[in-house]
Amino acid sequence: MSRARTRLVTAVLASALAIGTLPAASAYAAPAAGATSSHRYRQQAETIHQIPLQGAVNVRDLGGYRTWTGGQVRQGLVYRSDALGKLTPADTTAVSGLGLTRVVDFRIPLELQYDGADRLPAGLTPTSRPVSDLGLYGTLLGVISSGDPARQEQMLGGGRAEAYMRDIYRTFVTSPENRAQFAATLREIADGRQGPLLFHCTSGKDRTGWMSYVLLRALAVPEDAAARDYLASNTFRAAYDAQVRAGLKQSGRMQNPDLLIPLQEVRQDYLDAATSQLAADYGGFYGYLTDGLGLDLPTLAKLQTKLVR
Repeated sequence: MSRARTRLVTAVLASALAIGTLPAASAYAAPAAGATSSHRYRQQAETIHQIPLQGAVNVRDLGGYRTWTGGQVRQGLVYRSDALGKLTPADTTAVSGLGLTRVVDFRIPLELQYDGADRLPAGLTPTSRPVSDLGLYGTLLGVISSGDPARQEQMLGGGRAEAYMRDIYRTFVTSPENRAQFAATLREIADGRQGPLLFHCTSGKDRTGWMSYVLLRALAVPEDAAARDYLASNTFRAAYDAQVRAGLKQSGRMQNPDLLIPLQEVRQDYLDAATSQLAADYGGFYGYLTDGLGLDLPTLAKLQTKLVR
């Protein structure tokens, strides 16, 4: 993308985000033969590039999405994933082929202690950048290990698990510490000297899902496409999460492991909790990027230059 076009795109993006309006997605996609422009757009935007591994189930390349400015997010530069502590030797070889120069780990220390550090190719050390889960991980470990059905129901039943998740998503916006971690990652991604980067948390769906959503929106990927990327974690994680629930029931630690489903899934209302919070705190997405995350227009322009073709 030329510098002139980058400046223009960034200015248009800033103005559109600031007033809360975006052009229709279909206006920026050329239709294939026999297809409407909106159908062609959705077909391209929903292409998700999974990296198949044995020890991680939610590893993806964030490239390929069309933007409403007429570009497309480049592949091979930014990846999202779940924890990498269970990678097999074959997985490590596959990850080595991605050419990563940085791995950012959003997990808190307790998660690292319990699940283990990432297994990465030689010479690659993860950057710890913890984002708070409001104590969910530790509380959940305690409740499950108790094997007490009444206690588990008291904590997770009756919509309480869903409410807990919405509270966590709000802190992605309200917590200065969390905002600082997301902002630092975006600045690294924007740095033209930084090679391919991967960020992850434990399941690769909440903290990682929010980071991915924010990045795609900042690149002018339409909101519905960014939300589809977020919700796709349910597809990639479904089989593994079902196995976890079955194991907990078989072991006797949970009589009703379906109580965990709201914690295992991503849901539109969780995402809505965060976006409603940023609208309340910053007036909209652009305000969140600039005032909340402290990203200036040159940084947003660098994101466009580096990641959109």
